[in-house]
Amino acid sequence: MKKGVLLVNLGSPDSPEPKDVKRYLGEFLMDERVIDVPLWARTLIVKGIILNTRPKASAAAYKKIWWDEGSPLIVISERLQHKIQQQTELPVALAMRYGSMTIKKGLQELVDQGVDEVFLIPLYPQFAMATTETILVLAENIRKEHFPNLKIEDLPAFYNDQEYIEVLSYSIKKHLKDKNYEHVLFSYHGVPERHIRKRDITKSHCKIDGVCCKTPSKAHEFCYRHQCLEVTRLVTEKLDMKAGSYSTSFQSRLGFDPWLQPYTDRTIERLGKEGVKSMAIVTPAFVSDCLETLEEIAMEGEEIFHEMGGEEFTTVPCLNDDNEWVNLLAKWINNWATSKSVLM
Repeated sequence: MKKGVLLVNLGSPDSPEPKDVKRYLGEFLMDERVIDVPLWARTLIVKGIILNTRPKASAAAYKKIWWDEGSPLIVISERLQHKIQQQTELPVALAMRYGSMTIKKGLQELVDQGVDEVFLIPLYPQFAMATTETILVLAENIRKEHFPNLKIEDLPAFYNDQEYIEVLSYSIKKHLKDKNYEHVLFSYHGVPERHIRKRDITKSHCKIDGVCCKTPSKAHEFCYRHQCLEVTRLVTEKLDMKAGSYSTSFQSRLGFDPWLQPYTDRTIERLGKEGVKSMAIVTPAFVSDCLETLEEIAMEGEEIFHEMGGEEFTTVPCLNDDNEWVNLLAKWINNWATSKSVLM
């Protein structure tokens, strides 16, 4: 059997123009694992409301962060792919869950090279319905319909992998340059609370009460909230950060349902009101900088902090195509290729 690798990231509009942003948002928000309500309700919300009001504002946000080479997330992902390809003999393809760089195209690229066994790598450290799960489900549906003889294995969530934590911690330390920021905020992409309960395989453990995520349970294998909190715990232990000098929050909420809390924007506001003058933000739910990190956090977050009296605000870049991160991904790939244990 010939093996190959498919890296899969979130995706991006083809351009920051409203028509392309509208097309992208339509595909993204109509995903039943992103807005998990009945089809009629999702259609009403997305096509009847959001796509008639949000594309222009989202396009303006994309224009703020768009690079000459294109979408930052796409460009960064392509750089990552190129660097990994230099460290493995397996063919490495790149796809996006949403947008024109489809998973079907990525799989076809590998099949055209004679690949019949694929190592699928969702570029998310934590498991969530709206990220890893939707990639795996779509990839399997595409395999059944178009590539029935193809075998696909996937990289499990790596949020607590020892080597990943070491790479992430080193990156944070490197970018903070030993500056004594008063507060470091670990901001993760938010999800509705119902997503956490839906993926509770015990049907009873996840109460989102401040205790369940710290209590050992099989539910943690698919609990996004636990996995985010665990990244914060492991990194702050690795960096020997003092209690009270850091916290965790969740960003990018949508709609009126309860989402994971505390919210990032309100946390930044609170820290500024409490007199914090310098803060840094880390975004470990992403491995590639994108709209949510470059605009929502680095621009909007800084504006909120300054309005509340804060002075020094910095964001730690995602791992992007950092060489240590590339080395780790390449190691996982090469371990898989030789049937070794992938994660530590």
